[in-house]
Amino acid sequence: MNRFLIVVEKANGNYSAYSPDLPGCVATGESREKVERNMHEAVQMHVQGLREDNLPIPESQSFAEYIAV
Repeated sequence: MNRFLIVVEKANGNYSAYSPDLPGCVATGESREKVERNMHEAVQMHVQGLREDNLPIPESQSFAEYIAV
């Protein structure tokens, strides 16, 4: 099993998401829950496409932290 960080951002009227470790893998949705579901499907399809093309699946290098200022 692979684990990838996703970043979810609130946009004008919807949400968008991407994975820093999977360039080009993005999704949108009308709610946070919907964009997370859409991104899960997008990551699955992205990884499946890499496997079908015999390309390496990148190791997750990204992480997230909150800081207080």
